[in-house]
Amino acid sequence: MINRTTTAQATGAMRRWGNPAFVTFAAMVTFASLTGGAAAKQQRPAATVEATAPRAAGEPIMAIVSIKSQKVTFYDADGWIYRAPVSSGVKGRETPAGVFALVEKDKDHHSTMYDDAWMPNMQRITWNGIALHGGPLPGYAASHGCVRMPYDFAEKLFDKTQIGMRVIIAPNDAAPVDFTHPALFVPNAQAIAAAPARAETLTREAADAAKAADEAKKASVAATKEAALFTPASLRKLEKAKTRADAEVALADKTLANAKTDQAKARAEDMKQKAAAKAAAATTQFEAAQGDAKPKLDAAAAAKDAAKAAETKKADTQKAATEAKLALEPVSVYISRATQKLYVRRNTHKAWPDGGEVFDSSIEVPVTIRDPDQPIGTHIYTAVARTDSGLRWTEVTIDDGDNAKDALDRVTIPQDVLDRIAPTAVPRSSIIISDEPLSAETNYRTEFVAVLSNQPQGGFITRKPTRPAETDDMVASGEDDGFGFFSPRNWNPQGPTQYGNPQAPTQYGEPQVYGNPQAAPRRRGGQYYYQSQRDWW
Repeated sequence: MINRTTTAQATGAMRRWGNPAFVTFAAMVTFASLTGGAAAKQQRPAATVEATAPRAAGEPIMAIVSIKSQKVTFYDADGWIYRAPVSSGVKGRETPAGVFALVEKDKDHHSTMYDDAWMPNMQRITWNGIALHGGPLPGYAASHGCVRMPYDFAEKLFDKTQIGMRVIIAPNDAAPVDFTHPALFVPNAQAIAAAPARAETLTREAADAAKAADEAKKASVAATKEAALFTPASLRKLEKAKTRADAEVALADKTLANAKTDQAKARAEDMKQKAAAKAAAATTQFEAAQGDAKPKLDAAAAAKDAAKAAETKKADTQKAATEAKLALEPVSVYISRATQKLYVRRNTHKAWPDGGEVFDSSIEVPVTIRDPDQPIGTHIYTAVARTDSGLRWTEVTIDDGDNAKDALDRVTIPQDVLDRIAPTAVPRSSIIISDEPLSAETNYRTEFVAVLSNQPQGGFITRKPTRPAETDDMVASGEDDGFGFFSPRNWNPQGPTQYGNPQAPTQYGEPQVYGNPQAAPRRRGGQYYYQSQRDWW
């Protein structure tokens, strides 16, 4: 609405100034409007346009979502390949910034929380409901925590990505840059070449060992059953039977001696013969048992030892086979300054009945970080391609702290861990260094999930938790396919310390702890460590 009084006053003032003053004033107004418009244009980022790189695209290795610019960019080994605008979470339900990976894909997903809302070409990055999917894009943050992409773009990308692909959600603009450092994994060419044959051989040996363990167990059961006849208790039972039979013979003798008639003598004689036969059989059985007891008991003990040895060999060969098969997969390492630990994960590609795939988490060790009280930032180092000398790496930084080089300089990875994973490191392998502990979203069906505690996490906070897995729901397991995996019971990598704001609001309303009503929920940056549900927005 125009303020007529103000306009009139300004017009009168101009008349008093005269024509030159009017011209000068008009010029000033025009200049201010132009510069103001230019400033506004500088503050408002240019709208991202959906684009495809002008070259043949390789397989996507990572996706980077910029909350600030509301865009997503997919990268292969040689740079960006696809780019599109997105809509992330609104205020209060913000898409959490951090490090994620694809854990499940659903071509035609419908929400179980929001009136069966259609979320096509869904690519989940957390089990509590954060995902990338097709959706409407109004030009600004508009979702309940997910990352909406253009419908056609989401469809185009769906078949090109795979479970385990890295997804980085950055507060600001970020992009991978080429990076070298002596601490990055350098694979051994001979080990790489020998890895497939080694995995095949060890898998076959594991299968043979499993079969042998089965047979040894059956033999042990049979030997134990046979030896049960010769235990001290069994021998005492046979000895008592012999004693009773001897007593019957003695009674028959006494009866025969006291018989007065021929008929009584005949009955007594018959009774004696029967008692004597019974006593002879009992004596034979007892004496035979006495003679056979030691060999049978020794044989049962030997069969039991053999079964135990076979079971040990089965476990050892299965572990070796698992390691050999995992060596063919990209390895992901997470180093947390918060917990002073190093975690290793690799995808087993073993499908889980409730969705997703199982990730091996059998390596978790302490790690040395120089100046552990000083921020280190969050850095993602990714092996993108093989080179003549090993691997080519890129680096992405999404949180302030040290620069990428200094962050690696501060970390000492245990040599035994390097010996296990570096010789067969392949493209897509990664190292993540962060101030953050692992999020509660990290479980047996995820790679690493870590969120930046200095950024809004409304997309997590507004989701109610489901009942966590009970202690016996998930156990270490090994299968006939040679892939063993570890599913940590009551997974809680972060420990009891709250590193974030001690005044942070309670997540999900009143805290609840399932299975142990006396325990206090643990959190960092507003996150309780409950197993998350499968819904997303």
